[in-house]
This record gives sequence, C-alpha cells and structure tokens, in this order.
Amino acid sequence: MKEAEKCLDSQLWHACAGSMVQMPPVNSKVFYFPQGHSEHASGNVDFRNCPRVPAYVPCRVSTVKFMADPETDEVFAKIRLVPITRNEDSFDDDAAVGISASENQDKPASFAKTLTQSDANNGGGFSVPRYCAETIFPRLDYSADPPVQTILAKDVHGETWKFRHIYRGTPRRHLLTTGWSTFVNHKKLVAGDSIVFMRAESGDLCVGIRRAKRGTGGGPEMPTGWNPAGGNSVMPYGGFSAFLREDESKLSRNTNGYTNGNWISRGRVKAEEVIEAATLAANGQPFDVVYYPRASTPEFCVKASLVKTALQIRWCSGMRFKMAFETEDSSRISWFMGTISSAQVADPIRWPDSPWRLLQV
Repeated sequence: MKEAEKCLDSQLWHACAGSMVQMPPVNSKVFYFPQGHSEHASGNVDFRNCPRVPAYVPCRVSTVKFMADPETDEVFAKIRLVPITRNEDSFDDDAAVGISASENQDKPASFAKTLTQSDANNGGGFSVPRYCAETIFPRLDYSADPPVQTILAKDVHGETWKFRHIYRGTPRRHLLTTGWSTFVNHKKLVAGDSIVFMRAESGDLCVGIRRAKRGTGGGPEMPTGWNPAGGNSVMPYGGFSAFLREDESKLSRNTNGYTNGNWISRGRVKAEEVIEAATLAANGQPFDVVYYPRASTPEFCVKASLVKTALQIRWCSGMRFKMAFETEDSSRISWFMGTISSAQVADPIRWPDSPWRLLQV
C-alpha cells in the first residue's frame, strides 16, 4: 500500500496525461457527476439500490494526489472531494482560487512521440525527433566523430534508465541504441504507444509512457453503447461521443491486463467504489475518487463555473459548436466543428434533470 501511495512530480504527471487534461486545483469548486464516475468502472454500476443520488453534487476539492500504476506506468489522480451545502456558498467565486500552481508555472519542455513499428521492434533503436534531441536531451558534442553520449532518464517511479544517444547515418539522425530494447521489453511497449521525454526544473531528464487506446483484442478501440440504467437498454452513441470501451473485466481477470503482449486499459475502478462515492456525496460526506485521464472516459469532476455557464445555455438541435481535441500523440490541440443533432436527457427515469451526455452531435 505504501508503494501504491507514492506521489509523482505533478509536471511529469501532466506531461504523461496530455495537454487537454486540466486537474481542478485544491480548494476550487467542482460538480461531481456520478454518471460520469460510473463510466470509469470495470462493470455495470447499478444505482437502483442507492438512496436518491443527485445528478451532480457541488463539492470543494480537498486534496489531489498525482500517481502512477506500478505495473503499467499509467498515470491517475486520487481526488478527495467535500460536498458543499447549497446555502454554504455561491458558485461564482471558484475563479478566485486562481490558476493552479501547475498551470501557473511555465510548463517544462516535453516531447511525445508515437512509437513506430521499428521503434518498438525488439533489438532495434529509437529514432529521436530532432526537436526532442536538441531541446530536451543534454547537448551533444558535434565535434566528436561520431557524436555520442550516455543519457540517464527517470521514469514515473523514480527508476533511472540509461540510453546511448548517437548522431549517425545517411542522412544523419538522432538514435537511442544501447538500453532502448531493455526499456521496451521491461515496459512492454508496442507500436502505437507513445513515449514522453521531459526536462524537469531540477535539470533531470524524465521519461513517461502513454499507452495506445486499445480495444479488448489489443486492436484499435471500438466505440460501444452506453448503458445508463444497468439494464438491457443499450443507447447507441456514435462518432466522437463514443468514449466508452467494451467491458474488459472478464479478460483482464484472466490475463492480468495483458494480451499478446499488449496492455489493455481496463476499468480499474470497482462498481462498488462508485456506489460508495455517490452515496457519500448524496449524504454530504467527504469522499475519494480515482480518475484515469487516458482511459478514454470524460472528466466527471468539472469546474463549477463551466457547468453553471453550460446550464444557462438553451441547447437545441441545429446549434453550431466547436470543441477542442488532442491529436493521437498529444503533440497539438485541434478543433472539431459541428452541429448539435439532438438535446435529450440520457436517463430520464433516474436523472431527469441531468446534463450528462445531453447532446448528440
């Protein structure tokens, strides 16, 4: 347990999580959405035996712990939330907390690259993009023939990895050779996974991993339906809104999460943990949630002022919208433009007033 509670450097955590992930600062106000939390669970979450759980609960963020899975290096956060009574506070001052320290500082230089087949090949080297070699890695002595150095990089657990960095070939390019295949094998990396290099404020070079989003067979992730009631009524969500993956809990129990050497991003949150958190939230008691930013599930602790603004809009079909999304290797933010095709409550029986998955686009 002590090992599991090890906290990460927040900058390395954010570099691995990707630039779209914005964690709520401590003391800021958020709305907790039980429906969103249930999408992180490995199985169906049946709220029918729960006391009446509101569609969203106003909370104050008490603590945020930045952590990483000891087996897979996948980053996650443990957030402690304290429900706010309606008359205790207005929600207009959550901006007064200001930007969290991690957002306020200059972000350290980091670079992500999606591994090609040859990068992930056992026994091969890693082709380092020039920008990464020149801005993140220590300076090479180009007067040497060939220019070569040993670089040391710390992973999310603080373990140091040694790589040989050389500049060679025709045309010349940067490569990691000795040490790279050991790293690939130990971390069970495959083509499509991404590697993140970051230069920390201390001057240390850090290395992180982003697992490719995969479906149950280790192949590309497939869009699935979402079952709001825990019954048989599967509601189809197509296109971009298909955030969910198929239930992989049976497979991950048998294979410990690996299949054909591929890591599966399974739901690591138990259904009963979601029920417990939602029940505590409904009763006004402090509770803990675990959030995996790269598990293809949306954020379920959303900044209060954003929710308030969204609730004031009269959404209807035909409205135009644009929304930010991250490219696969998280190298840049792009925008989707589109039209809202319908605005209807996802679960009219249990949560008739919930804005969760209200829009189909």
